[in-house]
Amino acid sequence: MTTSFGAAINIAVADDPNPKHQIQKFTGLKSTSNSLLLSRRLHVFQSFSPSNPSSIVRAVSTPAKPAVVEPKRSKVEIFKEQSNFIRYPLNEEILNDAPNINEAATQLIKFHGSYMQYDRDERGGRSYSFMLRTKNPGGEVPNRLYLVMDDLADQFGIGTLRLTTRQTFQLHGVLKKNLKTVMSTIIKNMGSTLGACGDLNRNVLAPAAPFAKKDYMFAKQTADNIAALLTPQSGFYYDVWVDGEKVMTAEPPEVVKARNDNSHGTNFPDSPEPIYGTQFLPRKFKIAVTVPTDNSVDIFTNDIGVVVVSNEDGEPQGFNIYVGGGMGRTHRMETTFPRLAEPLGYVPKEDILYAVKAIVVTQREHGRRDDRRYSRLKYLLSSWGIEKFRSVTEQYYGKKFELCRELPEWEFKSYLGWHEAGDGSLFCGLHVDNGRVKGAMKKALREVIEKYNLNVRLTPNQNIILCNIRQAWKRPITIVLAQGGLLQPRYVDPLNLTAMACPAFPLCPLAITEAERGIPDILKRVRAIFEKVGLKYSESVVIRITGCPNGCARPYMAELGLVGDGPNSYQIWLGGTPNQTSLAKTFKDKVKVQDLEKVLEPLFFHWRRKRQSKESFGDFTNRMGFEKLGEFVEKWEGIPESSSRYNLKLFADRETYEAMDALASIQDKNAHQLAIEVVRNYVASQQNGKSMD
Repeated sequence: MTTSFGAAINIAVADDPNPKHQIQKFTGLKSTSNSLLLSRRLHVFQSFSPSNPSSIVRAVSTPAKPAVVEPKRSKVEIFKEQSNFIRYPLNEEILNDAPNINEAATQLIKFHGSYMQYDRDERGGRSYSFMLRTKNPGGEVPNRLYLVMDDLADQFGIGTLRLTTRQTFQLHGVLKKNLKTVMSTIIKNMGSTLGACGDLNRNVLAPAAPFAKKDYMFAKQTADNIAALLTPQSGFYYDVWVDGEKVMTAEPPEVVKARNDNSHGTNFPDSPEPIYGTQFLPRKFKIAVTVPTDNSVDIFTNDIGVVVVSNEDGEPQGFNIYVGGGMGRTHRMETTFPRLAEPLGYVPKEDILYAVKAIVVTQREHGRRDDRRYSRLKYLLSSWGIEKFRSVTEQYYGKKFELCRELPEWEFKSYLGWHEAGDGSLFCGLHVDNGRVKGAMKKALREVIEKYNLNVRLTPNQNIILCNIRQAWKRPITIVLAQGGLLQPRYVDPLNLTAMACPAFPLCPLAITEAERGIPDILKRVRAIFEKVGLKYSESVVIRITGCPNGCARPYMAELGLVGDGPNSYQIWLGGTPNQTSLAKTFKDKVKVQDLEKVLEPLFFHWRRKRQSKESFGDFTNRMGFEKLGEFVEKWEGIPESSSRYNLKLFADRETYEAMDALASIQDKNAHQLAIEVVRNYVASQQNGKSMD
């Protein structure tokens, strides 16, 4: 493949001598044939005379080939090209008195880790604010940064912190006039929002559990190195928010070496962005690193999935690499779809940065830039197939990929509760409903983290892990957390433990219906259905809800996914599995939220009646097939009388049960939760608990 490096073109606008409007453009790498040759470079210099703006002097070297007509590009591609590496016009827009920023700046600020939003509950006008998202590889949050984020939420946000499905914080409600203060404070306190959004590598996931094990520590180190490798280098972030003062830690030499290596035509020579160039990537790019069996990171939903492979002595030797995962889609456009990553190959551990860089460059060069709906890596994989993608990537890698190594079965691991880290310390995983840290919970976390100087890790399931805890601190920490509503997992409804929802209304501009605000009630209703059809309290299904089809809470991997497709309406997706290795499929469209029981009750009833031993709900729906499941729903006439006896057995008669159910509703519970002690005592009195079936 001949790779001709696009011309470096300095343009000074003739009728505007202001130096800040001077931009440097790189047209990018253009693939033209099957060998790697460097074409002659074209230099164009334009100058102007203030007294004669039309006076232009050109110095042009002969190009190797005639100019090629540029393919169609999206508007965002033009904004990027004209931005002077993601600076202009954002650097001007944040200084004016308007509460919002213009269209170009709205796209560019994403690269800086922020989205402009407005309150969609408000009528008669728009109150603009900004959401800031941090970048925390592996979810690692130093003590100092956590306390600063906690303060910023109160001083400049809406008083809450949100834990995201990519192990980061989101800070909502920041006014434009406070953006620079908030950004600079984060930067100066060991944090960053650079690249948390935008068309570049996003936060790199890794298992949040701070185990002192070789493979876990190596996975975390690898995630850190990949994040550093793909961090923008041109300084635009620091120019805008801290007036050019770079607040960065020293990078490992292997990261610097891999970034600067251009032996296989991956880089833009002499560019401020050697990997990204002026155009960066066609769309967002997501990477996760993990160890065998640990699928806490939803490995197959990422553009690149990296899995540590160790020898029999536990020493990391290399990595399996998977490519092409992604969740986003558009309703009623079958050409858009969620997709699982597939095996690319194995590389020795010393080559991982070069292999990742080669994959990123393949997407940079060949991913679509004309229509952003099809710009993710998964569409390139779908179009080319894995064999062609591997062949092209190997040219940038400079080697052949080996066959992926055999791995054991995957498991979802939440790491909730107390665990030994392996170095003498403890860590404690805490469930946070929908990742929203607020109220008494926020105060309790602040008290514990500050008093004991704890570091924190955020999980891909919107939960939080407190690290570096001494054994003697366990009891007092547990008491404070419980007072703040942060309970041990055995006291939390199992449905809540694996559920996720995106923020949706009121601030997300893409939301079609509720997600975060709607999921608490939906989970209570699902629990009530469980109770009604005779499913045990300990049983659960993975439920994920999003307010639109973009899939930020990864609903397409859930056993039961609800995807907003209209006001108070959801698509129902079925068929994901608890270990996050199967893609769900659309079961029903446009189910009104008030009608969910009509669909879920027959499904859960037949799951209980027809499932095989220990068969999950997702596996059951896949085995039954959607045609049969559809029959269950269409022919449903309610639970047969004989099947409802389970509920009545726990009480003296139907009237007692109904009274208990009414009392539970008043207390915002269900009958099973309210009567759980009665249930336990009853079961204990029955031989083998057979009366529960």
